[in-house]
Formats: sequence, C-alpha cells, structure tokens
Amino acid sequence: MPRGGARAVSGPAPDPNALRRDRPSDQAGWVTLPREGSDAPAPTWPLEDPTDREHDLWDDMWTRPQAVMWAALSQEYEVALFVRMLALAEQPGGSVERQKVVRQYLDSLGLSVQGMLRNRWRIADAAPASTDEGPAPSRASTGRRPSARERMRVVNGGA
Repeated sequence: MPRGGARAVSGPAPDPNALRRDRPSDQAGWVTLPREGSDAPAPTWPLEDPTDREHDLWDDMWTRPQAVMWAALSQEYEVALFVRMLALAEQPGGSVERQKVVRQYLDSLGLSVQGMLRNRWRIADAAPASTDEGPAPSRASTGRRPSARERMRVVNGGA
C-alpha cells in the first residue's frame, strides 16, 4: 500500500460556493452546463453489437447536461464503456466489481455530485422565480461580505 504523498482524488472536492472562492482566479476553470441538457443527437455507438438496454441508456446519457462536455472532449468510448458496464451491473447477480467500475465511471464522467465538483462542472441555475422583493444585493454591489446573521436568514427561511 502506498505511503504518504498526495493522491489524485485526495482532499475535499472544489466548491464553487465556498466563501473564499469569490476571487476571480478561483472561478476560472469552472464550466456551467445547460440545465436543459444537450439537444444534439446521440453519436453513433462506437462499440460492437449493442443490446437494446445499452441502446436505451446510450440515448438517455446523451440528453444530459454533461453530454455537452463529453462531446467537446470526444468521450464517446468512455460513455459507451460506462453504458455497457451499467447494463451488465444491472443484471441479477451482477458482480460487486462491476458495480465498483460503474461508480468510478459515474465520477469520471461527472454523473455524480463528486464527479461534477472534481471536473469543475456546474449546472446552470433554473430561471429565477419572480418575486416582489427583487434580487438580494450581491457582494460586488455592496462591497461587503454578508454577515453570519444574513447568511443564516437564508437558511432559516428569512426568519
């Protein structure tokens, strides 16, 4: 077993909303994905002989927000291998090893929360609901950081 030193996924994943991450240099590298997902057609299946389940999963995967980045990074083979492993892991009596591989693919393809954070991807916010109050003033407009009381007010529902 390796001793000491950093690991590829050691430490907490980056958090785009951390209080210390409001500097422009910390926001660089984050990619905002469209909430509605990708509207591009799914690419051609790159592996041989897809099953019906693989075909259904393949089409579904390419409608997700992450598909925008998969297409940009030419990750068709990675997504196809994930789909194949997922279809195999779903079968009764699927091995724990297959399930582990599926979990690793979920992270590497940004399909899990941890995977999205590690890839520095975030999904665009939904259109804000209209309110009579208007938007809360941002730190940029007020020049000061919100107090702990103001931050807790948001958590407690404005009480």
